Amino acid sequence: MGLTRVAAAVVLRADGAVLLAQRPAGKPYAGYWEFPGGKLEAGESPRDALVRELREELGIAVRRASPWLVQEFAYPHAHVELHFFRVFAFDGEPVGHDGQAFAWQRVGAFDVAPLLPANTRVLAALALPDVLGITCAEDLGEDAFVARAGAALARGLRLVQLREKSWPRSRVDALARTLVPLSHAHGAKLVVNGTADDALRAGADGIHWTSAALAAAARRPEGMLVGASCHTRDELARAGALGVDYALVGPVLATGTHPAAVPLGWQGFARTIERTRVPVYALGGLGPADLENARDHGAHGIAMRSGAW
Repeated sequence: MGLTRVAAAVVLRADGAVLLAQRPAGKPYAGYWEFPGGKLEAGESPRDALVRELREELGIAVRRASPWLVQEFAYPHAHVELHFFRVFAFDGEPVGHDGQAFAWQRVGAFDVAPLLPANTRVLAALALPDVLGITCAEDLGEDAFVARAGAALARGLRLVQLREKSWPRSRVDALARTLVPLSHAHGAKLVVNGTADDALRAGADGIHWTSAALAAAARRPEGMLVGASCHTRDELARAGALGVDYALVGPVLATGTHPAAVPLGWQGFARTIERTRVPVYALGGLGPADLENARDHGAHGIAMRSGAW
């Protein structure tokens, strides 16, 4: 069975809702809901196919779209490679030119069914927040950091990575006992740098692997969120093969945390994550104002240490 390449669009409305289309009668999986898009024509790039398909199928003109994820799925009738883009701006109102129904849906609260099986990991990726905050209590002290963390969570931070490299495990565990309930009280999730046992002991939502831990892992733990730090395309490919939920890639810009590291720059970052199978947070020297630039270069969002707090 040959590989069928498809461009797929996560069309985002200003209020955060995403567009789903229902497959029409006469097509495989008729009646199933999916992200709109279609097959690449000979010699066509995924982006060009995306623009053409959205114009032909829904009558909308893409103004701003960014590559996001590539997924493969083997259906009984076809082996597909799906190039997902997030469409942040478009002109026109969607109209089903092929007679298909469509619906705007809230992430985490989809009420149309059934969904195509290939969309499972995409739905999980969509639920990830735009910003990941990395703790810096070793710089500020526990009390000062916890106060800042409470303020950041109240402002809307929804994903925290507990990383205090210079601390013994017992001190990290003590901070986790404060941060986990604080995060959960605001509807946020917290992952710890360490093992699945470390996360379970802390009551955390998951773990974050260093690149060394990623290289040593044989499989990902189930039942929890798993992230990984990556610096190369090979490491990112391994993260995808193990099915981690997200990756951090950097440093994108110069950062005082790693003064000897050579920054990737935005173009180098985009090349590193090209065709990624996992959502990627850009990391290194970034602040909140860098979020849109990160998205335009293929990032899911940004990860920040000092800038998050």
